[in-house]
Amino acid sequence: MKLSEFKFDLPAGLIALYPAENRDESRLMVVHKDSGKIEHKVFKDVIDYFDEGDVLVTNNTKVFPARLYGNKEKTGAKIEVFLLRELNKEMHLWDVLVDPARKIRVGNKLYFGDGELVAEVIDNTTSRGRTIRFLFDGSDEEFYKTVDSLGETPLPKELKRKTEPEDRERFQTIYAEHTGAVAAPTAGLHFTQHLVKRMDLKGIHMKPITLHVGLGTFRPVDVEDLTKHKMDSENFIVPEGTAQVVNEALDNKRRVCAVGTTSMRSLESSVSAGGRLKATEGWTDKFLFPPYEFKICNALVTNFHMPESTLLMVACAFGGYDLVMKAYQEAIKEKYRFFTYGDAMLIV
Repeated sequence: MKLSEFKFDLPAGLIALYPAENRDESRLMVVHKDSGKIEHKVFKDVIDYFDEGDVLVTNNTKVFPARLYGNKEKTGAKIEVFLLRELNKEMHLWDVLVDPARKIRVGNKLYFGDGELVAEVIDNTTSRGRTIRFLFDGSDEEFYKTVDSLGETPLPKELKRKTEPEDRERFQTIYAEHTGAVAAPTAGLHFTQHLVKRMDLKGIHMKPITLHVGLGTFRPVDVEDLTKHKMDSENFIVPEGTAQVVNEALDNKRRVCAVGTTSMRSLESSVSAGGRLKATEGWTDKFLFPPYEFKICNALVTNFHMPESTLLMVACAFGGYDLVMKAYQEAIKEKYRFFTYGDAMLIV
């Protein structure tokens, strides 16, 4: 398929700047693949589409405050450093994006806070990319605590607003556990403790995988021929316990639902020759776009995504291009909220 086939006009007013007041009271569009039926619900109604023995696979990555503001040594010029991934724990070596890039050269020292963190620029990687080394003597725990106190919640720039204190909690799923993401797995933002408890009481399994979401998930596709687009690699883990429960559900013809495109990509990166889920730890750059035959899941919870995004492509690959694009037109007509803090879609 071509990139231009995923273009649509999204009114700017439908991009949600803030989350719904209560996580599970955002809207939910339910799209039925077989019949093409579309229903309009509230997110907590999602439980009605699952029964005892069904499995929802969630991404338990935890977002860290990856956006740091500091100053250059000598000139004092203000700079922004966005932490992408840790390259070497012992040396505190990080892959980062910098802004303004033209002012930040190899050998520059950068200061954050009142000098609690100091970094040296080691290498150029891309036009805005740098490798930096933090000059930090404390333990790992102390380092992350310092980053946590100085860093800002990495809201997507497309929201075009300043980060607020509430974002630290709301840009995080309630089951976030393993630190490493620079963007939230947004489909999971709709779950509350109460909804998870109700799922448990109904005998519905919620099982974790971990995929540390990188900025590459949101990187614009800049080639018309989708087969030529390369996803950034992201670190992921499918635990043994999750693989076991998912495979039991598959054997019993139960519903297996990926909560979010990151969960879906992890599961599709971990399929055995026999079409079962295997426990895996590694890196994935899997890019899912139509046509694609899914091996594990028969349901997907996802948000409403931006035009031409790889996330929209996953939804179209799973639900069928024509049906999902039709559902998006209905979402615009019904004024559903789009993007990170927007409403949800369940495809069954």
